[in-house]
Amino acid sequence: MMEAVHEQTVWDVIGLYLQLGYTHILPKGLDHILFVLALFFASSRLKPLVWQVSAFTLAHTLTLALAVLGLVTLPPEIVEPVIALSIAFVAIENIVFREMQRWRPLVVFGFGLFHGLGFAGVLVELGMPQGQLLPSLLSFNIGVEAGQLTIILAMWFAFHRFREASWYPALTKGASALIAVVALWWVVERVFLGG
Repeated sequence: MMEAVHEQTVWDVIGLYLQLGYTHILPKGLDHILFVLALFFASSRLKPLVWQVSAFTLAHTLTLALAVLGLVTLPPEIVEPVIALSIAFVAIENIVFREMQRWRPLVVFGFGLFHGLGFAGVLVELGMPQGQLLPSLLSFNIGVEAGQLTIILAMWFAFHRFREASWYPALTKGASALIAVVALWWVVERVFLGG
């Protein structure tokens, strides 16, 4: 006798895609972790950080939805190098400018559009449950956000009390330089080495 096939309830889908979104950032999403760290090192004050993260969230939510619905597509050969370039750009901007610039949320929004396409690539590979597109899409996105917020809150709790310390600017510039080097290597790897 065959066992009945287990139908996924909406709660099963929500739980699964929350987990998939979160683990896509922590621990699997090193490029997204470095992007969020670069945002953090631009300003450890919470308000500017929230503006940047909000712009990033809005952008990647938009393109994630459009890509999963099949309304926007770009090949990974374009998306992945641009994601790496976005990390390098933000990190280098941290080195060049002493304070976070007013245009930063707009830049982050623009790059967030490409990060959303990267997230969509993961979802398309996984496949979406039939008839449960909206809950899976929203849950994945909330999981991604939870992963990003985990990074930001951990960094804020670890460093906010030191932001006035004389050594803190050197730490942020050094960390940003390291992030930039890794990201620029990824650009080379993804464009020229097929990585």
